[in-house]
Amino acid sequence: MIGAQLTGNLMQGLILGGIYGMATMGLSLIFGVLKVVNVGHGAFIMIGAFITLWIFTAFGLAPVIAIPVALIVGMAIGFVFFYLVMRRLIKAPELASLLATFAIGILLEEIAKLIFGSEFRGYNWAVGKIILPITVFPMSKIYAFIGSIAIALLLYIWFKKTRAGTAVRSVVEDSEGARVCGVNVGWVYALSFAIGIGLTVTSGVLLTMFIPVGINPYMGGGYTLKAFVIAVLGGLTSPYGAFFGGLIFGLIENGSYTLFALIPGVEAFAMTRFLSFLILLLILLIKPTGLLGAK
Repeated sequence: MIGAQLTGNLMQGLILGGIYGMATMGLSLIFGVLKVVNVGHGAFIMIGAFITLWIFTAFGLAPVIAIPVALIVGMAIGFVFFYLVMRRLIKAPELASLLATFAIGILLEEIAKLIFGSEFRGYNWAVGKIILPITVFPMSKIYAFIGSIAIALLLYIWFKKTRAGTAVRSVVEDSEGARVCGVNVGWVYALSFAIGIGLTVTSGVLLTMFIPVGINPYMGGGYTLKAFVIAVLGGLTSPYGAFFGGLIFGLIENGSYTLFALIPGVEAFAMTRFLSFLILLLILLIKPTGLLGAK
């Protein structure tokens, strides 16, 4: 019985992990190109969640329609914040960019609170389910997982096959060398920041397709913490490593929750979060570049 429950939860964790990984790709991309740690990461996920809620409740459209909308809105927000704030902090001390992204996150949360209020919200998108002997998969979760894989593959193709993607990779390798070779480094910074924010906002859509409740202006804090663990797990500068790190993290999170729930007197959710940061500490001690990162 316990084995079947654990297996079912691991399958659920794998799907959720794909969404976690996609949610972390933007964080890793921004750090890999700009060397900026976006501590306001969760606030952008929250924006994607509210875009989904708005499209579903106001127009009755399926949440999948919100994916391209969130990407466009997220990239627009990314360009705005880059040219207003981040462009001035590229060469500034790390603390300056940390404070700036933290302030941006708070600003977005308070704007969302003014518009939508602070109460928890959700929606019900009933599109059927797959019933297995050990677990049940709502089709909305399957669609979210497929969406995360599709977006990750499109990003990979963009990096490898397009001129803009090649320019981004060259800046990651050596920004000064890329500048000498004629690459507009400033534009690459802006584009990378916009794509990173666009991916993050889009991940909010996918997360609500998996967990369609609990949407509120302050929902992003927990996802920010998880994203940092996943980013370090996969290699902080590698968007692809972040995706695979998300798969691993999803398995660990759901699997450990099942096991902790069997221990009397133990708060399984709290212990799962403790385990996440224990893993983060061990990775930093053993392999600081992450499982898929390189020196």
